[in-house]
Amino acid sequence: MARAFLIVLDSAGCGGAPDAEAFGDAGANTLAHIAQACARGDAEQGRSGPLHLPNMDGMGLGAAIRLASGDATPGLDAVPRGAWAAATELSQGKDTPSGHWELAGVPVPWDWHYFPQATPAFPADLVAEVCTAAGTDNILGNCHASGTVIINDLGDEHIRSGWPICYTSADSVFQIAAHEDSFGLDRLYALCRALAPTLHEMKVGRVIARPFVGCPEGGFTRTANRKDFAIAPPSPTLCDWVQAAQGSVHAIGKIGDIFSMRGIDDVTKGDDAALFQHLVDAAGRAAPGSLTFANFVEFDSLYGHRRDVSGYARALEWFDQSLPRFLGRLRPGDLAILTADHGNDPTWRGTDHTRERVPVLVHGADLGEVGLINFADVAATLAHHLGLSERGAGRSFL
Repeated sequence: MARAFLIVLDSAGCGGAPDAEAFGDAGANTLAHIAQACARGDAEQGRSGPLHLPNMDGMGLGAAIRLASGDATPGLDAVPRGAWAAATELSQGKDTPSGHWELAGVPVPWDWHYFPQATPAFPADLVAEVCTAAGTDNILGNCHASGTVIINDLGDEHIRSGWPICYTSADSVFQIAAHEDSFGLDRLYALCRALAPTLHEMKVGRVIARPFVGCPEGGFTRTANRKDFAIAPPSPTLCDWVQAAQGSVHAIGKIGDIFSMRGIDDVTKGDDAALFQHLVDAAGRAAPGSLTFANFVEFDSLYGHRRDVSGYARALEWFDQSLPRFLGRLRPGDLAILTADHGNDPTWRGTDHTRERVPVLVHGADLGEVGLINFADVAATLAHHLGLSERGAGRSFL
């Protein structure tokens, strides 16, 4: 019996979204612009030369970028093997839940709520609810901000006052940063959990706990104990379909949070290096009929939002170099799809996600170029491979 693996390189878009202009992102292309910067010698911190991704390029990465956007891909010119495509998102968002849900067969049927680019960013009644739930007199932040910058700016005052640091971004999120020791990790989780129903009712996609450690003298650092309290998908996803057929679903990274643990059997977390080892382990032991669903977030969180082209290139080259360890443990009959959920072009203006198509690289199906597909076709294809009757909003390309 077959197994399925769905691997999301968070934010590794490839340009060409037909509605990018409506999002202010016409011309953004995460992967092509990184490759072009590397070829120009503009991404030399911790690495050097053209972008070197022989394994993913051999699966069709360069071909998928050119298919999606027509942009030049210097260094990514391999003749592909297997199957490759570029996928277009239908949901009206460029955020994590929209992308992942649609990859799992469920386009988002509503418009997300976004907080205004103003200070204060949050309505007074929401601030009052935060204070009541936290047992504090006020909050800090109340604005759009970079998560790393705001803890350095307000970390000292947070420790002295005990007030949680609340902020948002261009995504549909409400984020709360708090010190793991002085505020308490469990208290931070409880606060986010208490606020989630109100924010989900507003159609805010995620309440995110952003714990950090450190001191004013030595600086503050976010920890790996981030936790997302996401709104539940509006209908059953690929994860639920697999479980309904008595298969198991293994979540790696923040997949469990994104799907509110619905349709998930177990979760493993850590930094991306640890997550890759979990993926390799899953390839060795996952049972027939199972789905392993992984998200590698550091492309987005450490490099895309921070507009770090060299860092993003290093991360891509690390993942590509590691990839044979995973592919080598797959069994005959397995299907593995590598894709992304949105873009986050590190050469683009601002610090936000970018509306882009995403590459779809398939190991285990010798189809050649599949063409332009929809996000939901990924779920339908994996469901087809696993012999499931439910296919969601997509169509299988197998």
